[in-house]
Amino acid sequence: MTEKTVNPFVKLGLELGPVVLFFVFYGRIKDEFFTIGGVEYAGFIVATALFIPLILASTAILWWLTGKLSKMQLMTAVLIVVFGGMSVYFNDERFFKMKPTMIYLLFGGILGIGLLQGKSYLRSVMEEVLPMQDEGWMILTKRLTAFFAALAITNEFVWRTMSTDAWVNFKTFGLTAAVFVFFMFQNKLMQTYAVTVEDQDT
Repeated sequence: MTEKTVNPFVKLGLELGPVVLFFVFYGRIKDEFFTIGGVEYAGFIVATALFIPLILASTAILWWLTGKLSKMQLMTAVLIVVFGGMSVYFNDERFFKMKPTMIYLLFGGILGIGLLQGKSYLRSVMEEVLPMQDEGWMILTKRLTAFFAALAITNEFVWRTMSTDAWVNFKTFGLTAAVFVFFMFQNKLMQTYAVTVEDQDT
């Protein structure tokens, strides 16, 4: 299947929609308990159970609309299924709360391995939409590796020391805002090392 063009707002809605729905649904049932199959589940676990098919559905629709999924999207979906499924199966919210930590450690670790080899794996993923010189890619990759490590540590601190409500707010808004701010502050780097049409023609 060839890659197709999709409305960026539709794409953004599919990527963020499941997270927003999880936040809304959790807010409605967070203080409730549900008995299913003779086992009592807290609202957080039920919201997690519903989040898994939502993320799978949104990922499948993205693939259907675009004809392509990035490795990051696939790995994120797999980790959500694994850690979300473990939370539901063991009736233990800690597994799902650890999921962002695992995602950021995995992505940061992959980028770090590339850096040790003198390569930017980030470039192979983003070069088509963000053409930059080699030096710019290496700088951005180093920064993003450190950023992922910081997010993993922060997530561990929040879920281990704060309430579930605080973690849900952090996961829904804090992490999203952090990623946005990080890339906003990379604008100067991207402009400095941008590859122009003249560079591509030489």
